[in-house]
Amino acid sequence: MEVDRNGFEVLQRDECMRLLAASGFGRVALHSGALPIVLPVNYALGKPGIVFRTAKGTKLEAATSNAVVAFEVDEIDEARHAGWSILVTGVAREITDPVELNDVRSLPLDHWAPADAERYVGISIELISGRRTVDAEHGADAAQSKQGLL
Repeated sequence: MEVDRNGFEVLQRDECMRLLAASGFGRVALHSGALPIVLPVNYALGKPGIVFRTAKGTKLEAATSNAVVAFEVDEIDEARHAGWSILVTGVAREITDPVELNDVRSLPLDHWAPADAERYVGISIELISGRRTVDAEHGADAAQSKQGLL
């Protein structure tokens, strides 16, 4: 197990992808004008990478400009001071190809977005990294058991 300089376990790519696939709620970080903004999204993994639905607005504007964005997903257990975090960096683009649209429409995307949010954004997974921490009192076994690793 690799540990970073802060004492967090460094997760390998396979584990990062497993955790990313198991979640369904994350945050996309992009810029709006000259300012950074972080927006919550429901997502699924598909052929283009991370996929989410949206309507016309900030997220779609970033996607249509092929912006480099960050995407973060995590799970935190505050009582145990344990959890993990995955960070993806990639290019966001609107999915408009009919074959790709057919594929992403079949993904298990929760529909928090309004009914008119029928535009899809894909984020490529160019870079992915992850960290996990557990507190000393409860140990690694508790966190691993919770995530089905033991």
